[in-house]
Amino acid sequence: MLADPPAQTDSEDSAKPDAKPDDRIDDERHDEENRLKPAYIRAVRDALDEEDKGAVYDLVEPLHPADIADLLELLERDERAELAASITDLMSSDVIAELNDYVREDMMESLDPQAVATIIEQLETDDAVQLIEDLDAEDQRAVLAEIEAEDRVAIESALAYPEETAGRLMNRHFVAVPEHLSVGDLIDYLREEGDLTHEFFEVFVVDERHHPVGTCSLNWILTAPRNIALTDVMKRDQTLIPVSTDQEELGLMFQKYGLISAAVVDESGRLVGQMTVDDVLHIISEEAGEDALLLSGAGDGDINEPIREAYGSRVRWLIANLGTALVGSAIIAYFGAAIEKLVALAVLMPIVASIGGNAGTQTMAVAVRAIATNQLTRANTWRIVWRELRVALLNGVTIAVLIGIGTAAIFTPELGMVIAAAMVINIIVSGMAGVLVPVMFERLNQDPAVASSVFVTMITDSMGFFAFLGLAVAAGLA
Repeated sequence: MLADPPAQTDSEDSAKPDAKPDDRIDDERHDEENRLKPAYIRAVRDALDEEDKGAVYDLVEPLHPADIADLLELLERDERAELAASITDLMSSDVIAELNDYVREDMMESLDPQAVATIIEQLETDDAVQLIEDLDAEDQRAVLAEIEAEDRVAIESALAYPEETAGRLMNRHFVAVPEHLSVGDLIDYLREEGDLTHEFFEVFVVDERHHPVGTCSLNWILTAPRNIALTDVMKRDQTLIPVSTDQEELGLMFQKYGLISAAVVDESGRLVGQMTVDDVLHIISEEAGEDALLLSGAGDGDINEPIREAYGSRVRWLIANLGTALVGSAIIAYFGAAIEKLVALAVLMPIVASIGGNAGTQTMAVAVRAIATNQLTRANTWRIVWRELRVALLNGVTIAVLIGIGTAAIFTPELGMVIAAAMVINIIVSGMAGVLVPVMFERLNQDPAVASSVFVTMITDSMGFFAFLGLAVAAGLA
């Protein structure tokens, strides 16, 4: 009934200094914002250059594991390997878990399989899986061969699930007890059992098939009389998370239902793990940053990402943007004769396209976020479209009045009316594109944050040029 956690090692104990990070803000290593000072980093680099391992160790030893991870990320690739070799016993699992994904992968590749296995055995299963999944297949097999059978089975079981699903991310260490116990029986069990997981917020109550039938929060257990049956105090209404649940949906479930922890069940309904709020907070932060970067076409947007990967992830969207920009250029070329007759058109048309682009970006950002948080669904799509249409109309009229008056004062009243009308048209079209393009991608089971910006930009620029130049020609101004 109880998943055995890995025993806490001496290295884990030693990696937890008495002082908290906040207590060390004003020391010689940290600035007022608790970042490592440049002077301290230079001192570490100088010690590495002099190959003085003792000096390196003395400099690094007082740091918190999170600060050691920051130090490693701030150093060059070859310096990281030298630092790791100088502080071997300080390279605990806590340090590895705090490392940036790219830095951690790079460091794992520089270590031999036995060293990686030693680190993995100190980690909780979910953290161990996150570390080993970044290795290539050959390195994974070599590392797994060095791990004890019980831990190896747990890791291989997790790797069998798709990435970014609850089955891959869940913690397999939890407390589960049969439903026939009383509160007193449970308290005695918790006190006497020596292999409890390090952190848990509730106890899962299961039936004979190991299906969860309820949960007991620790405060309930501590305050209820000993003779009360668990079935009388447990909460039967619980949120069960299937192993196939995507991490983004997982984050939304914790946010929507205010969960601290939740049971993860397999296809047959058996309890196989738990998700806790600390893990989910990391997921929510990761997803939020990922969507923002995808909207800009910047790939992972990680400063530690290899240059070749950063180039590949960004250039393909720049090439796509180049193709869509040609559409706008073709429209300008079509009205080339009109522009030659009235130079003011060339002066003003970038304003129409720019304002439309900003309006489209605003609406797109709102739509992508609404889709990601399940606020925009099939049930309310047209209500949201109608809302954004009204917002766009109000914005368009406001900007049209301002630009129309300014243009009339500088050029002619007729040109002021033309640009005002074009501005209203383009902002309305931009608002609609900002909603409908992400919705279209979502309906096609594609990430709406990935390519929406390219297509929205094409629509706003093209419509801006076409509306302004077309109205100018229709009005006989050119």
